[in-house]
Amino acid sequence: MSIEKSGNGLGRRDLLKLSAAAGVAVAGASLIGQKPVLAAEELSLKGKRIAISATGTDHFFDLQAYNAQIEEVKRLGGEPIAVDAGRNDGKLVSQLQTLIAQKPDAIVQILGTLSVIDPWLKKARDAGIPVLTVDVGSTNSINNTTSDNWGIGKDLALQLVSDIGGEGNIVVFNGFYGVTPCAIRYDQLVNVVKYFPKVKILQPELRDVIPNTVQDAFTQITAILNKYPEKGSIKAIWSAWDIPQLGATQALTAAGRTEIRTYGVDGSPEVLQLVADPNSPAGADVAQQPAEIGRTAIRNVAKLLAGQTLPRETYVSALLANKTNVGEVTKKLGIG
Repeated sequence: MSIEKSGNGLGRRDLLKLSAAAGVAVAGASLIGQKPVLAAEELSLKGKRIAISATGTDHFFDLQAYNAQIEEVKRLGGEPIAVDAGRNDGKLVSQLQTLIAQKPDAIVQILGTLSVIDPWLKKARDAGIPVLTVDVGSTNSINNTTSDNWGIGKDLALQLVSDIGGEGNIVVFNGFYGVTPCAIRYDQLVNVVKYFPKVKILQPELRDVIPNTVQDAFTQITAILNKYPEKGSIKAIWSAWDIPQLGATQALTAAGRTEIRTYGVDGSPEVLQLVADPNSPAGADVAQQPAEIGRTAIRNVAKLLAGQTLPRETYVSALLANKTNVGEVTKKLGIG
């Protein structure tokens, strides 16, 4: 999706100039590097072996990004070496070790707790293997393809605060602060809430888990509802991704507490369906474009191997879906 005009009157060309100066890029934008910029149809990975390391593929975002990367490597004539750690950190480290030993032409890492993967991303770079990432804020990544998580976090927080009238208790899931996008979104929530003194984040914060995320969120929210049985005692439930939101929404429905709204990020189809349901407590979900993020990351690999200079980050746009616009958003992104 393109950026045509910003709220401050800057057009697309102006934004691209500013992005280039800041070391970031909007997906679909060309930055001038050391060699002529190649159009998408001119990119090639012929004869190249590209490693794709996924933390897991059990979530809509992860699976979409992973499959799109495999397909894009093949489309560009390369050979994908795709591995999935199944949400097991020990296996993730082992698969990165194996990939480094295979000496591919590049490694793309999808998500992961930074403290776990960063030492191995450094080892890959030290071995002369270019490292690119998806949703990983590592100094060892040449380029990170992601959504604008600062904007996502701010927009979601403002939607939540608006929906609850600028006051009330909110429940927050904060189990993955070591994952860069989750940390950014959480920090943006805190940054927004501090300007609304009547909004309070209940303590202790809840910790979302993997696996069994939906069931665990259901159980935790059920316990919270028993602790706060009065209507109005809780106004909203926030999570950095939308699978805990799914479990929380189910718990609210089961308890008859649909006056409480839930908020999350990713745009998983089942959650967007709940946002579209006027009787569901799902209030909003920021829909990312994981397949486009995956394809963009692989195109960046091809650009790098062709000698082009990449920005530090490449952003792919996301859209906030709420009760009012969810139909328009799902149609626009082709999901839901």
